[in-house]
Amino acid sequence: MTDVAKRADQVTLIIDGVEVTAEKGELLIRVAERMGTAIPRFCDHPLLAPAGACRQCLVEVEGQRKPVASCTQTVAEGMVVKTQLSSPVAAKAQAGVMELLLINHPLDCPTCDKGGECPLQNQAMSTGRADSRFKEEKREYEKPIHISSQVLLDRERCVLCQRCTRFSEEIAGDKFIDLMDRSSGEQINVYRDDFFGGTGTGDGQVGEGDGDVAFNSYFSGNTIQICPVGALTGEQYRFRARPFDLVSTPSACEHCASGCSQRTDHRRGKVLRRLAGDDPAVNEEWNCDKGRWGFRYATATDRILTPQIRDAKTGELREASWSEALLAAAEGFRAARERGVGVLPGGRLTVEDAYAYAKFARAVLGTNDVDFRARPIRATGSAVTTTEEADFLAAAVAGITEVTYEQVENAPSVVLAGLEPEEESPILFLRLRKGHIRRKLKVTAVSPYLSRGLEKLGAALVAAVPGDEANLLASDAVVAEALGAPGALLIVGERLATVPGALSAAAGLAARTGAKLAWVPRRAGDRGAIDAGLLPNLLPGGRPVDDDSARAALSLAWGVEAGVLPGTPGRDTDRIIAAAADGTLGALLVGGVDPADLADPALAENALDTVPFLVSLEMRQSAVTRRADVVLPIAPAVEKAGTYMDWEGRLRSFEAVLKSTAMTDGRVLEAIAALLDVSLNTGDVNQIRRELGSLPGTTEQRSVPTAAASTAAAPGPGQAVLATWHQLIDLGSLLDGDQVLAGTARPPVARLGKDLAESLGLADGDLVTVGTDRGSITLPAAISDLPPRVVWLPTNSPGSTVRRSLGVTAGAVVTLAAGVPGPILAEGAAR
Repeated sequence: MTDVAKRADQVTLIIDGVEVTAEKGELLIRVAERMGTAIPRFCDHPLLAPAGACRQCLVEVEGQRKPVASCTQTVAEGMVVKTQLSSPVAAKAQAGVMELLLINHPLDCPTCDKGGECPLQNQAMSTGRADSRFKEEKREYEKPIHISSQVLLDRERCVLCQRCTRFSEEIAGDKFIDLMDRSSGEQINVYRDDFFGGTGTGDGQVGEGDGDVAFNSYFSGNTIQICPVGALTGEQYRFRARPFDLVSTPSACEHCASGCSQRTDHRRGKVLRRLAGDDPAVNEEWNCDKGRWGFRYATATDRILTPQIRDAKTGELREASWSEALLAAAEGFRAARERGVGVLPGGRLTVEDAYAYAKFARAVLGTNDVDFRARPIRATGSAVTTTEEADFLAAAVAGITEVTYEQVENAPSVVLAGLEPEEESPILFLRLRKGHIRRKLKVTAVSPYLSRGLEKLGAALVAAVPGDEANLLASDAVVAEALGAPGALLIVGERLATVPGALSAAAGLAARTGAKLAWVPRRAGDRGAIDAGLLPNLLPGGRPVDDDSARAALSLAWGVEAGVLPGTPGRDTDRIIAAAADGTLGALLVGGVDPADLADPALAENALDTVPFLVSLEMRQSAVTRRADVVLPIAPAVEKAGTYMDWEGRLRSFEAVLKSTAMTDGRVLEAIAALLDVSLNTGDVNQIRRELGSLPGTTEQRSVPTAAASTAAAPGPGQAVLATWHQLIDLGSLLDGDQVLAGTARPPVARLGKDLAESLGLADGDLVTVGTDRGSITLPAAISDLPPRVVWLPTNSPGSTVRRSLGVTAGAVVTLAAGVPGPILAEGAAR
C-alpha cells in the first residue's frame, strides 16, 4: 500500500489534547487504548461486535450534546474527544453509570470467585462513589442456578453487559443463553432445548430451580472467563481459591491438535483451573470446555505412582523399586529383540517424548515396528498390507507447514472431508465460523449429513455414504468447483484413513485444483509424532527409512554403528497387533494406548494377553497395565516440560506447571537404554530439542502414491452402512471419572434418514438397535437428513462404544431393528 493510500484510509483526531492518527472506521475506545488511555468498560471486548450495553465508557465529543459510548463510536476527521482524564462531564457520566450498576449489585466480594480480578471492583474504586445513596432493598434471585453441569449463574451480580450472549451467538453459534424479560426484571438466563433434555417452564424459559436445562455449548467456559463481574462461575473452581492465592503458568492444551495456548493456575501443588491464553495466531482468547476443564485425570485415584512388576510365583503385579523395574524391562527386551519388539506409543506424546520412542525403537530395539496411530487405519476387513495413510503422511504432511489458521479464516472456500471440526478440532471450528460470519467463507462438507457444527458454518453438503468419499473427492463437480478459487483449502481428517483411496484422491484433487491441503488429526501428539519418526516408514526428520543416506546421517548423529538402524519399513499398528496375537513378536512396548481406541479392541486385548513380554508406560490403571509384565509410571502434561505440534505444524512449547518426581517417557526410556548399553540422551527436554534441531530434515518434494478407490458397501434388507465419529466430550481416558464435565456431553443417539426410519416404524426418540455378529448398541433414534440406508452412531460415548460393541469401523454394514430385539440383545449382553 502506498503512502498516499495510507493517508486516504486514515483520519486525524484529538484525544485529551493530543493529536492522533487512526484508521477510518476504528473505534474510539481502541484508539484511546493505543495511546495509553484506559477508558472504563464492561461490555466491550476486542473480539466481539460493539454493543454499547453498559454505558460505562462514556466520553465527551465536541459537537455532541451528551456523552457518547466510546466502544461504539467510530473516529472521524477532526474529531475532538475528552475522556474522563480531561472532562468533568465524562467523569461524572461514568460515575453515574457506576452508581446505577451498583444499586442492585450484591456485596458478594468476600465470597465471589471474581474477587481480586474483577473489573467491577477495580472500576468501582477508581470511578465510583465512596458511599451509596441507595437505601432500598436490593433485587434478589435464587443463587446460584446451574445453567449446565459446569456453569453456574448468579443473576443478581449481572450488569447486563451481554458479553456472554454475544460470545455464544457470534463466536460459538450456540444461542442458548440470552437476555430475558424487561425493565427491572431483565436478566440473563437460558432457553429450554428439548433435544438435549431438561425441564423448563411452559413459556420455554428456564424457571427458578430448573437446573436440568443445559447451556449446551462446547465453548461455554469462555463466558465465565470474559464475564466481568462474577455472574457466571465454574463448578470446578467455585469457592476453591482466590486469584492472589494462585500461581499462574503458561501452558498448552494436551487434548487435541488445535494447539491452544492456555494459562494453568495452581495452589499448594494442585491445579485448580485453566484459562484460555491470548494467542491471536491460534486460539485468540478462546478454548473449548474439554481443554478448559479436562485436567482432573492427573489427580485421579487410579494414578500410578510406583513401578510394578509381575511376580513370577503369584502371577500378580506387585510394587517394585525403579531399579528393579527398569532392570526387568531391559532384560525382557534383551531376550525379545531376536524375535522382534513392537512399539505402540500412542498419540498423546509431546514431540520430545515421541522422538525418544522413535530413537529407542531404532537404536535400542533395532526395529521399525513403531506406530503412534492408536486408532483404525484401514477399513474393516481390508488387507493388512495397505500402507496408504502412512505413504500420505510421509509425502503430504511430514515437514510441511503450508496451511495456517489465518489462511483458514481468510480463505474464499474450504472443503472438509473426513472431519467434523466442532467435535475433533474445536478451535479450527471457531476460525472457520469466524471466516463464515465475517468474510463470507464458503464451507463445503463431504459428510453423511449436516451436523449441528456444520450448520453453524453454513456448510453446503456433499452427501457421502461412508466408504464412497474417495470417489466423491476424485470426481464430484461440486467439490472441484469449491476448490477452484485462489486460496481455497482442502482439509481432511484422520478418518479418511479407513476409506481406501480417499487420501490419495484428496492429494490428487489438491494438485489438480491448486488448493492447499491440510491434515487434521484428533490428538495433540499426532502431528508431532510424524516429524519425530513414529511411523514404520519414516525416520525422525521426515525422511524414509529405506533412504541409505538418511540412515547414515542419523547413525552419525546418534552415535550408533552403521547398519544398526533397520532399512526396511516396519509393521503398522494393525500388523503389530496381529503379530503379537499370533506369537510372532517377542514383546510389546506400549505407551498411553487404550485398546478401546483401536480398530478391534478384542483382538488388541488378545494380543496383550498373548505376547510373551509386555511393558507399559502409563499414568493410570488401564487395560494395558493390568496385563503388563512391567508397569512404569510417567508424568502427565502438567508435571513436565515439552512441546506439542498443532495441525498447522506450529510448535507449542510449555514448561512444567507443578514440581514432581514423575519422569517423562523420554527419561524412562533413557534409563532402560542405559541398561542395554545404549546412550539414548533423551532424559532432558532441552537436550532433545537441540538434537531435533540439528537433525537433517527432508527437502525433496514427494508425491502421494495412487491407491485404488473403494465403493460404498451395499446393505441388504434390514441393514445399513455405519457412519461414526467421536464426540468432543465422550468416554476418552483423559475425561474418565469427571462427571461434572461429562454432564455437558451431547447425548448419544442413533441418527438415520426419514425413509429408513419409516421402514423400521421408528419416530424420533424410539429405541433402535444397531448390531453385528459381535454385539449390538441400542439408542434413541434421531431422524436426520442422511443418505438412504445409512446410520450414524457416536464412536465412544456412554451406551455407544462402537469398536468394542460392534467390532467394526465406519463403512461397515450393520443390522437395524426397532426397539430391543431379544436375540440381538441376548447376543450383545453375552459379550
